[in-house]
Amino acid sequence: MDCPYCQSHKVVKNGHRQGKQSYLCRECGRQFRENPCPGGYSSDVKELCVKMSLNGMGFRAIERVTGISHNTILNWVRVAETQMDEENYEIPEIAQIDEPQTFVGSKKNIWVWTVVNTKLPVILKFVIGDSSLLTFTTLWQMIKGWACFLYITDGYKVYPCLIEDCNHLVSKTAMTRVEGENCRLRHYLARLHRKTLCYSKSTEMLYKSIRLLIYYLKHGQLPRFS
Repeated sequence: MDCPYCQSHKVVKNGHRQGKQSYLCRECGRQFRENPCPGGYSSDVKELCVKMSLNGMGFRAIERVTGISHNTILNWVRVAETQMDEENYEIPEIAQIDEPQTFVGSKKNIWVWTVVNTKLPVILKFVIGDSSLLTFTTLWQMIKGWACFLYITDGYKVYPCLIEDCNHLVSKTAMTRVEGENCRLRHYLARLHRKTLCYSKSTEMLYKSIRLLIYYLKHGQLPRFS
């Protein structure tokens, strides 16, 4: 057997992956599998795997079901996210802001700051970071131009630093829309489930997965794979 990358004959066996023999090229150092999928996977297979990731399955769970490497599925999520067009939305008169917590990397605490229109579903803007004023400032730069009549929050200490008192309402009972949207994020993304072994290894993949899920929930479909 020859290496498909450099056509070298110096190829040795290197264990099994998904039930197929894996090989290692001594010349270029690259690995490949026996009888790979000819011409790559179809758009339908890619779309199915990405949809599975947006419906509560972790990447390794999808790998166990389909036999497709979780790294390959990760790359398909990245590709799908880059195909998204800039979203148009109605500027809200009343906005709700919340900051649910999750984990990334080696179980490091991280916060997903989300903003919604009180009258409409779908998250309009979000940022990922720590729980500091600096992170909220990043989000505030995105939304302060809306000049909303009212911003509703849970009273976290950083909000009064940038939101004027006359435009700020602290009320947990008035935050049902944003808490509902955050609940949908936790429901659809395995990496956001509570008490789970599945969590994001990088902030980049957490961001791309959330952005893609917001698009999927709004349109009921994925952007077309190129």
